[in-house]
Amino acid sequence: MNYKQKSLICVPIFLVICLVLIWQFPNITADDGTDVWWFSVIPPLIAITLAVITTRLFLSLGVAVGTGLLLSWVHLALVQHDISIKSFGLEVVWFARAVTISNDGIDLFNFWVILFVFFMMSMISVVIASGGIASVITILSRFAIGPRSTQFITAIMGTVIFIGDYSNAMLVGPTMRPITDKYKVSREKLAYIVDSTSAPIAGLAFVSTWIGYEVGLFQAVADNIGLNTDGYSMFFDALPFRFYCMLTILFVIINAISGRDYGMMRNAQSRAQNTGEVSAHDAKVMGGMTTDINTVNTNTQLLSAVIPLTLLFSMILGGLWIDGNGSGSIFSLTSWRNALSDANNVKVLASSAITSFVAAILCGLVFSKMSIQQISKAVKEGLSGTLLPIAIILCAWGIKASCDKLMTGDFIASLLSDVVSPLWFPALVFVVASLTSFATGTSWGTMAILIPTAIPVAFVLDGDIYGITTIICLAAVLDGAIFGDHCSPISDTTILSAIVSSCDPMHHVRTQMPYALTVAVIALICGYLPAALGLSSWIGILIGTGGIILLYVGLSRLRSD
Repeated sequence: MNYKQKSLICVPIFLVICLVLIWQFPNITADDGTDVWWFSVIPPLIAITLAVITTRLFLSLGVAVGTGLLLSWVHLALVQHDISIKSFGLEVVWFARAVTISNDGIDLFNFWVILFVFFMMSMISVVIASGGIASVITILSRFAIGPRSTQFITAIMGTVIFIGDYSNAMLVGPTMRPITDKYKVSREKLAYIVDSTSAPIAGLAFVSTWIGYEVGLFQAVADNIGLNTDGYSMFFDALPFRFYCMLTILFVIINAISGRDYGMMRNAQSRAQNTGEVSAHDAKVMGGMTTDINTVNTNTQLLSAVIPLTLLFSMILGGLWIDGNGSGSIFSLTSWRNALSDANNVKVLASSAITSFVAAILCGLVFSKMSIQQISKAVKEGLSGTLLPIAIILCAWGIKASCDKLMTGDFIASLLSDVVSPLWFPALVFVVASLTSFATGTSWGTMAILIPTAIPVAFVLDGDIYGITTIICLAAVLDGAIFGDHCSPISDTTILSAIVSSCDPMHHVRTQMPYALTVAVIALICGYLPAALGLSSWIGILIGTGGIILLYVGLSRLRSD
């Protein structure tokens, strides 16, 4: 569809949503007594609408951030009756701090994330130019003998690398892209596999950059409602009910084995297989890595990849342990829980990336016999590939800041807060978490909003005991946050997955969404609803897996591509 056709569809939908909210839900009162107005949903709604119409992500996010800034100023005027130039200046300063060092003291989280992206992409660029990745690809190519096996290996790599969603995507995407290109697997399919084996794995892993955050939220809500249990135990209690994450991983593997696709992904795969064009003609690819591969000595070049990547993993694990003041046995889950809860995760990631970057340069010089000029070129290409992606990630953080200031998540969550049936509540929590994450583009922010909000309600529905509804709702919040993040065009992890796969972010969103929706529906029907009735979670997983297999068996019988 062209711009005009998309506008004729999207603009009326945008206006209808606004009018319904003005009519039915003009404002709500938050738990702290603050009035939250309907226009809190405007910034993410504008970002999503413009992104769909224009397919220009940077423009869409920029307009949304500007709109959020103006609306927060208006909100300040409504609350404090102050609409001066000075108050607008203070809002600009607030937004600038929100996307840099935070407004609650000095928080360098975003700074460390940017450093991680800079040095991680530069390290990968050097490793590729040194021939280290080419050597790894040579080994992996022995197992990749066609499109199906290539997709399967990519999915397995994404599953094995469980440390974090950022590090997962940054390693799997660039490493596997030459192989997927060779076997004519579309960039859209690569981005889907990368995205769907990053956050779900990191969210499920016992040791990851996510676990400390999740456990911290669980512990806080446990203290709030008076539960005599710790956050890590709550994480393990909820683990069997993580239907969306587990089914997503199974869906990716079954999809790869079957070799069948549907929806827009099928069009992308048909294009790649029939024409050899792994990217569409109108694709706006960002963050492409260097293709100037040094091939002096494959045996020694392998060390140019193995040493920096091994050092990266070792430093991440060791850094999390040391920074979190780990004590006791390193094989103790309790010891890791305590260490991860106290560790500065993104600081460890950035430090590991910087060290691995230096190691990649040294290995390039020693093992791959690269010249200073070749290394400088690789570093320059790696850094230049990060500029636009980081600008977009900053805009995504700006959207998050808008949503935080306008309390968008609180408003969305309140719309369905009166529906409190124990049978339907876990499924409802999953839907609300999905919508909140989709609108705000942040899974972690959604968790922070809904865990303190939804879990106390579930606890009451359980009769003020730590029962099945409460446990399922813990899982539903985490899974809904990841599902919404998968579908959101303003999510930083969605954008990053597209970038590292050299895929147009909007093409990635359009092709991934039908698959994510399929898994979400299966998770609801086979998982959350039956589990609320008392059915074993593992039976739900088996039924859901059977449903996925039947889907692809049906596709195989319907088509003979």
